[in-house]
Amino acid sequence: MMQMAIVFGPFFAWLQTTRIATTVAESLLLTAALSSIHLIGFTLLMGGAVVSNLRLLGVLFPQRPILEVTGPTGRGIVLGLVVSVATGLLLFSARAPAAIENGVFQVKMLLLVAAAVFHFGLHRKVTRRAPAMPVLVRLTGALGLTLWFGVALAGCAFILLE
Repeated sequence: MMQMAIVFGPFFAWLQTTRIATTVAESLLLTAALSSIHLIGFTLLMGGAVVSNLRLLGVLFPQRPILEVTGPTGRGIVLGLVVSVATGLLLFSARAPAAIENGVFQVKMLLLVAAAVFHFGLHRKVTRRAPAMPVLVRLTGALGLTLWFGVALAGCAFILLE
């Protein structure tokens, strides 16, 4: 990870000096508003992920077809992800060099990428397959929950340990 800071360091240093980054950094109100919207987006994402993966585990709505539950929750996940990434990029821009060197932030970003790739890859394939093997469905739900909760825990740790 240290190589990423070395390779992209000048870019992140420049990013932090852009007008939008300095505006965010200099405004406590704007930072608070962006943080609030970021949290709302992540709450929407996590709500969808929890419901969707608990359905795959058979804990929630076991009588409902998988797609009946994962279709609407998938839209919530996409919307929440878009809001979280957009606001996260703005918040990141204000402190890019420091954030990119933070190990907890790096873990959060790795988990976020892994969770998104898993969700839009294997998770979607399993939920759209008719009928998938029950063990594969449950494993998908367990791994999905683990990845998304990992993102949430790493995000909390980043806030607390920053």
